[in-house]
Formats: sequence, structure tokens, C-alpha cells
Amino acid sequence: MAGRNGLQRGGTAMAGTPTQGLGPAHAGGTPLSPADQAREAVVEAALGALDLDAKARLLAGQNMWSLPALPEIGLKSLVMSDGPIGVRGVRWTSDDPSIALPSPTALAATWDPALARRAGTLLAQEARRKGVHVLLAPTINLHRSPLGGRHFEAYSEDPYLTGRIGCGYVSGVQEGGVGTTVKHFVANDAETERFTVNNVVSERALRELYLAPFETIVAGAHPWGIMTAYNSVNGTTMTEHHHLVGEVLRGEWGFDGINVSDWTAARSTTGAVEGGLDIAMPGPRTVYGDALARAVRDGQVEEAKVDEAVRNVLRLAARVGILEGAEPVVTELPGTVDGEALAREIARRSFVLVRNDGALPLPTGHKVALIGAAARDARVLGGGSAIVFPARIVSPLDGLTAALPEGTVTYALGADPNEELAVADKGFELRAVCRDADGNVIGTGSAPGGHIQWMGDDLPEGVTHATLHTVELTGTFTPRVSGPHTFGIKGLGAFALTVGGTTYFDDVQRPETDDRFEGLFRAPTPHAQVELLAGEPVDVSLTYVTTLPENIPMPVIGFTLAHQEPRRDPDELIAEAVETARAADTAVVVVATTERVESEGFDRSDLRLPGRQDDLVRAVAAANPNTVVVVNSGSPVELPWRDEVAAVLLSWFPGQEGGDALADVLTGAHEPGGRLPTTWGTFEDAPVTQVTPADGRLEYGEGVFIGYSAWEKEGRTPSYAFGHGLGYTTWTYESIEAEGTTVTVRVTNSGARAGREVVQVYLAPTDADADRPARRLAGFAGVEAGPGESAEVTVELPRRAFEIWDETSNAWAFVKGAYEVQAGRSIADRRVATTITV
Repeated sequence: MAGRNGLQRGGTAMAGTPTQGLGPAHAGGTPLSPADQAREAVVEAALGALDLDAKARLLAGQNMWSLPALPEIGLKSLVMSDGPIGVRGVRWTSDDPSIALPSPTALAATWDPALARRAGTLLAQEARRKGVHVLLAPTINLHRSPLGGRHFEAYSEDPYLTGRIGCGYVSGVQEGGVGTTVKHFVANDAETERFTVNNVVSERALRELYLAPFETIVAGAHPWGIMTAYNSVNGTTMTEHHHLVGEVLRGEWGFDGINVSDWTAARSTTGAVEGGLDIAMPGPRTVYGDALARAVRDGQVEEAKVDEAVRNVLRLAARVGILEGAEPVVTELPGTVDGEALAREIARRSFVLVRNDGALPLPTGHKVALIGAAARDARVLGGGSAIVFPARIVSPLDGLTAALPEGTVTYALGADPNEELAVADKGFELRAVCRDADGNVIGTGSAPGGHIQWMGDDLPEGVTHATLHTVELTGTFTPRVSGPHTFGIKGLGAFALTVGGTTYFDDVQRPETDDRFEGLFRAPTPHAQVELLAGEPVDVSLTYVTTLPENIPMPVIGFTLAHQEPRRDPDELIAEAVETARAADTAVVVVATTERVESEGFDRSDLRLPGRQDDLVRAVAAANPNTVVVVNSGSPVELPWRDEVAAVLLSWFPGQEGGDALADVLTGAHEPGGRLPTTWGTFEDAPVTQVTPADGRLEYGEGVFIGYSAWEKEGRTPSYAFGHGLGYTTWTYESIEAEGTTVTVRVTNSGARAGREVVQVYLAPTDADADRPARRLAGFAGVEAGPGESAEVTVELPRRAFEIWDETSNAWAFVKGAYEVQAGRSIADRRVATTITV
């Protein structure tokens, strides 16, 4: 490749390029501030006061979420918590509620780094309230394929947009005095065989795509932590990957934060230390601690390597204010953020209106038929470790009923996508009773939602693992509807399930795979069908025998009582919905995925909506031409009826205030502000769908062509293109000018109401090779204007937009020549263009 098309080889230190951090070794050429120097002095003094055993102990989790305190140097215990949409804290329970923001795909759909920064500030506020020092977020892996199971937990298919949103998020969290761990480093883009898969990725694809957002965030937001992934990259597991961690992350980019393993990812003591892993989580059994101290004494590891890791951990402790003598980075906290208000704002700013034939906003006085299971029981977040427990959830039915005049909203179930049991929730009042081997009660705890997840020593007061023999979920269930209710169990081990005094299951649920988290992510197993009457309470009990496996990092007790309401005939439900829609002026159908479609722990096999929801939409649209479909999913689904309805609004997983935000947008109180952060299309047309390894290897054979660049290369037309999104006004692109790499775009609000536009700038080499994308997003800016008003935005094109990774010289190469700079509303709707030569 070198020498063609005017390639100019260069190193990584280029003006305007995200290349270097601001570490203590001055990797980026920037001297430490006096405050940083003072913290470094405290860190060095503390390090010098520790013996080998204490140092090794500090690098290993003492439990699920924290590192040990070392009082001899004035170090408090460092506490971490899952994110990214909220701060769960150290307990998996709704006893300590968390604000639940919209999904990361929703945050990216705002195309607003400043809003992401405000979200980060709120999460820092939540973390400090819960005694958390480090948030295990954000996830900045790319949407390589729409089948990725945690697609909803990442931002975008585009590395530039991902990096910009991630910078805002990290900056906001850390400005609140709380650390972040940007994850999962790197190429952790699917869930199938995630613990063992070897992802085979070219160096060019790594640099231009998968490493790019990490590099941007290290340079632009200086994160205090990185989390390394379970998977291997090109034959080396990421917790031992010296090249990517030591040479690239720390060496080239100057990263000076901690490198923590994904939970249970660390496999080898010497391999992890030599690979640059600082912290092995969780504890107390890890590859560090006593094992690390022995490795040093046996001559397998140099103590200097241990010191490097300890220094990084102490630096983090100093930054967050838990190392005596060191002033924290943040001494004056940001102002208090109203969490519910911000969650509502992000949601409505994230909604993407992809189609509108004039049905929205809803005309005043219209009678509205609201249809769909997800309209009543909203799905506001994705499954897996991203789960938090908000104090309240506003469903679309709640929000629209409150916003519209009394009597104007009718509701019908239509089609229920939940084809399997869900966590016991509506109508259940449960508590946990802990007993010893003799059957004596030794403690009790709350159990809202029928879910128990006790990790490490997080047990009810008075209970220890040594004395605990059984946990019983017990209480009552009051049905909403009459008929045959199904009860079941999610979890592994010995259980007894009793409903209404009858025991329906007393046996063992055994694992079906070797996934160590199968008990958490597997589908519930049905075991009882009981005829019940609406409004009449019935006693329920689920007893679990707490047998813990050998050689686990820490004891975990996790299981769930699951339930499903009576299943009515789908055709009958659809017919009822049709009659409800026919009697209304506008029908609003909410379709959704379920936890078995989008969650951590597995990938999708297709992009279809579950159940009979497609049939429901078509039937309602045939009965009412003013049919609006709200798509409640965190990632792309097929919309085979999209041209048969009046409007399609994508609401993602909208967080706890999603129902009120939806009412804001449907009624026109606010316009939908989102633009697609990833391409939506059919499974048949999607260019990259391989997420299942073959013999343990997953080849990233598409190279640098994922997302919109792959759609363009293949000449395929998606349902809705990257960057697409409509508002309630129209925009005219008047002009574009470029002076050097500074681009100015003038737009006019040519509609009848105020609005916000996201001006997107794409850079297209005029003589691109077949192995280079036709165009890439190179900048964007939001602009607001009233009717008839004009505005200008200025976008600075980064040097990296003109570069490719040259695998011959193993360096970035600046590609000289002519480029067309295109600005518009999406990758497929480019309105104005100019040419520059570099």
C-alpha cells in the first residue's frame, strides 16, 4: 500500500490527531501540573511503604466490587459498580434505587457530546451517593454486526461518533470526581463464546475502527481506567496482551490509568502481569494476591512489574480522594442534577423519527388507541450486567394517559412479544427467608421483583455463607387477569416451587452450557400452570438450596421466580386491537424486543420482532391509516411494514422516564431529536452477520468495511441510513465552504416551527481505492433555529480523517490528494459539497 495515492508515512504525533495522553511519563510532551506532581509524590511514598504481600493483595479484588483497604498507608477500599445507564452500587437489589437513563444507543442517537457529558455528571452524582469510586463504563465497542447481543450497550457503528460521545460521557463522570473504565478493550463486539473466542482482526481494522474510539477518549478525556475484555485478539487473550496494552495503550497513547480485567477474565498470574493487567476482579480468589506474591518469590515475575501496577492503582485512589495525603482531582463538585428530568430530556432527544406522513405530532383533540404489551409494561433497559433498579418506571400508557385529555386514550394488548416467563413483578409481594441446615431462620431480606442476586458477603444481616443452607422466596401473588398462570425458575441448582399449597417442582436445574454466567442469563424454565382468579391472592414459595461450586472466584447466590400471565389466542388479541384502532383517530402501536432477544450473554440469530407483532402492525394499519409505530428496541430490528404505516418512531430502551418523553414527542411539546447512530436494515441485506466462531476463531474478514461503509461497498440500500432522522420542521442547506480543513455550513430552518438539526460532514477521497471506504464521518455539529432563521456551523476536520493505517510501515499514513467534503442530513442525504486538496 505504501507509496500509492500520495501516501505520506508518518508517526503518531500529529497535530489535531488523538494520539497521546497526559501521563506522568510525559508521553504526550505535556508537563504535569503542580497538583498532579503532588499526587505522584504521595503515590510514590505510599508505594515505598508497602511490602510485597500488601502490594499483591491490593491488585486483587477482596470481593465482587472492591479492593482491600490498606490502613498502613491511609488507603481506603476502592469501590466499583456496573453502569452504563445508571449506578447499581454493590448490591443487586431495588432496595437502593438507581436513576435509569436511556440505553447507550439512545445517548449516541442524540449526536450531542455535551448531553453525554451531562449524563456523566448525573452518574457521578449517583455514584458518590452510593459510595462508588469507579464506574464500570462506558462500553465503546462498535456495532460490527446488528446481531451483537450487547449492541444496545454500545454507541455506534462509527468510531468517530463513538469517540465523541464517549469523550463527553467520561468527562462528565470524572468531573464529578468518579473514575471510569472504558470498555471492553478491544474487539469485544459479540457475545458468542465470548470467554474463549479468538477474534482475528487485521492491524489496519484494529487501528482505523476498533482501537480508534479508545484512542480518541484517552487523548480527549484522559480516562482513569480501561477494562480489558474476555476475548483474545490475534491469538492472545486481552488480559495478557502486551502489544495492545503495553505498547499501544500505554506506550503510544500515554494512558496512565488502571487496567482492570473484565470479571473472571484473568487466567494466568505471570501472563496477566507481563501483559500489563493491574487489577484482577472479582475476589477473593484471583490470579493475583497470594499467587502473585509467590510468583515474585519464585522468580517468575519481577517485583518491578508489580510496582508498576500498584502505582497505577494508587494513582487512581489519589484521584478519587481515598489515599491519605493526596488531594483528589475534583474538590468542588458540580451542581446537583435532577435525574428524572435529565432522563426524560435524553429520551426525547434520542427518539428517531424515521418516517412521518403527517401523522405526528398528534393533532389536538384526536382520540388515540394505544396498542401493545410494551405500551403497558415498558422495556426501559437491556438485560445483563447493565440492569439497574429505578424507583419508578413511566410506561407509554402512563405517559400518554397523563398528557392527553381524560377519556381520549384507549388501550389494547394486541400481541404479546413475551413468549417466555419473565421475572415475577406485577402483583407479587415477596420476601427472602434464610435458614440454616436445621431449618432455623437466621435472617430475612427484601425481594422485590422475585429476583435474588447476592454476591460475596452481600447477605441479609446475621447471615453468613457458612451457616446459610436455604433461601426461600415467599409471599403472595394477586393476579391482574383470570386464567392459567405459569410459574417457573431461572437459575441453577436444587429448587422447590409451591403455589397455593401445591408443590409443582422439587428437583435440580442443571447447566446446559459451560458459560459461567448461564444461571444469570439463561431463559426461565416453566414448572407449574395454575388456574387463578383476578384479584384473589395466592401464596407462592420458591426455595433454593445454596450449594456453591468449587473453585469459584467468590460465592454468588442468584436465582429468580418467574411468571407468565395466561396466554390468550393471538388472533383474538389482534382482532381486539383492530377494533380499538378502528374506533380511534390515530393508532399508536408499541412493538418491542424482549430480554431473550437483546441481552448480555448471547447474540441474536435474526432481526425479527418476537411473536406476532408484525402481524399486529399490519392489521392495525389496515384498519386505521393514521397508524404510528413506536419501536421499543435497543438495536436494529426488521420493519417489514414500514411503508404501510403513517409514522415510525424509534424509542430505543428509553430509560425510566420513557413514557413521559414519548408523550412529549407524540404531542409535539418537543420534537424527536435523534439521528441514527447505526444503520437499520434487514438481516438478508446486512453486510456483516458472522458472529459465531468456527473452531474458536472469529475472522473479521470484512476488514475496515462495517456499518455504512459496508452497505455502500456492497451497493445495498438499508431501510434507514446512518445519520437519518426527521424532526417537526424542515431544513435547507444553503452553502458549504472550506478553508484548509475548517468547514463552514450554512443552513436555514425552512419549516413552520423551531427545531434542531444535526449537520453531518463526510469526507470522500475522490480517487479512493477499493480497499478504502467511499466516505467516512469526519465531523458533526448541532444547530438550533426558529422558523425562517439561518445559522452556521463550523466543523474542524481532524487530521486522522485523511489517514489510513499502513501495514507495511506499521504507522499512520497521510493520504494526499483531492477530497470532496459533503454535508447533509445522513450518509444517504448529502445536500452540499465542496472539494479540498491536501
